Amino acid sequence: MDRSVQRRTKGFDETWTVSGREAKLNGWGELVLFHDDLERCTVTDLQAALRESCAEGEGLDVARITGVDYEFYDEDSSGSEAISFKLHNNALTILLSFVFSDEDDRNSCQVVRSTLQPLLRRHRMAILECRPGEWVTQAPVQFVDTLIGFSTRGRTLRELYDMGNDALALVDAIASGELTRTTLGDLIRAGHASVLIGQEEGHWLEVKGQRYDLHTKSGKIKLASLGKIELAQAVSRFCNSEDGGLVVVGMSTKKVPGGEEIRALQPVPRNRSMVGLYKQAIEDHLHPPPDNLRIEAIDAQDDGMLILIDIPPQPEELKPFLVHGAIVDGKVEGAFISIVRRRGEGSIPINAPMIHSMLAAGRALLRREELPRDS
Repeated sequence: MDRSVQRRTKGFDETWTVSGREAKLNGWGELVLFHDDLERCTVTDLQAALRESCAEGEGLDVARITGVDYEFYDEDSSGSEAISFKLHNNALTILLSFVFSDEDDRNSCQVVRSTLQPLLRRHRMAILECRPGEWVTQAPVQFVDTLIGFSTRGRTLRELYDMGNDALALVDAIASGELTRTTLGDLIRAGHASVLIGQEEGHWLEVKGQRYDLHTKSGKIKLASLGKIELAQAVSRFCNSEDGGLVVVGMSTKKVPGGEEIRALQPVPRNRSMVGLYKQAIEDHLHPPPDNLRIEAIDAQDDGMLILIDIPPQPEELKPFLVHGAIVDGKVEGAFISIVRRRGEGSIPINAPMIHSMLAAGRALLRREELPRDS
């Protein structure tokens, strides 16, 4: 049976076929893989072909990946992506090339190692080497080449490629500054939500495994009211904080010392109408309306989706944000008003003395305010 990656020799000539077609080589004589090859080729076939090549001396030990279509590829002008496959100690590995600003005084290799640890642990992988890259450029940047080892059993090239892209996106977000609400939101929108697995919830991040039940049909009115108030309270926590935050619906957590750790993606059933229901529930139960609130449905695997609620920092003059309705002993009290804010990884209610002090400060400010005279 023909392998998906094959190497043939005739005399001193070496020819390659990938996915049943003649392979392309780049300007350095390295094997080039295209995106459709990732679906058609197996990890074991690529590893075997590279092993055979290297066994005969100075053979090919690396396969580069390009985003250019096969028919338009040019060995001199078409570039390669930052993820490659490389033979290392006779085993196939993932080679990732990270880019850091030359002005960054942190240990770049240490940043890569510490950032990727939760992601690689989840994929049962490990960093074999992490060293300054060999690329030479006039731009004020530094490269870090990282070799990642893995067991080939049950792996596909597409799976390895997707993991590599997640790793590149995560390190890029960290390298440009600490992971923030903005960079994390962009990672989720770009389809890299899985990089959060192994990370802990924080003062600006909260995840939820199941969607809020907002429907009022089939006798679920009380449950729907509970879901709407819970949703409004989740948003108000971040509205009343200094930094804003993200609520991600469709990820599960587990308790760890000091908080909650994100355990897995748990997409909710794909239903675009949920975005409208979330917006309506927040409008009905949260006052005043938050500035620049974004609610988005992000496609995920298996016909599921994540719901991303992005709450930017709110103007101080709008605070405190009030939730119409409260949950007391697990029951909905529609006539109550609740105010919550987030501290660290927990939520604390704003109590009566705090509300009174806010009102008193507001009255004092109004007394000192000079009202305009009638003309």
